[in-house]
Amino acid sequence: MGRKRLITDSYPVVKNREGPAGHKEELAPELGEEPQPPSEEEVALELLRQFDLAWQYGPCTGITRLQRWHRAEQLGLEPPPEVHQVLKAHPEDARFQCSLWYFYPL
Repeated sequence: MGRKRLITDSYPVVKNREGPAGHKEELAPELGEEPQPPSEEEVALELLRQFDLAWQYGPCTGITRLQRWHRAEQLGLEPPPEVHQVLKAHPEDARFQCSLWYFYPL
């Protein structure tokens, strides 16, 4: 009848690359640069993304972040004041005002 097939038979065997004296090679070459801290804009956008994902402030589909913030405030849900500050600092920038769900509703 033959040998029973294993799921690992479908995948090629990959051997570890080893350098001299059995040391494994680094996967990424050393660039000599330290990772740069995120910019102020990236930090602000990440704060807004976290606000988008926080369902305790209600649904975010079809409205701007500022509208959602005001709605949550009116309902007594205590939205983060930092989010309001970021939204007021960038009133015309769609990257800040509109959540991803505004453009791509579920």
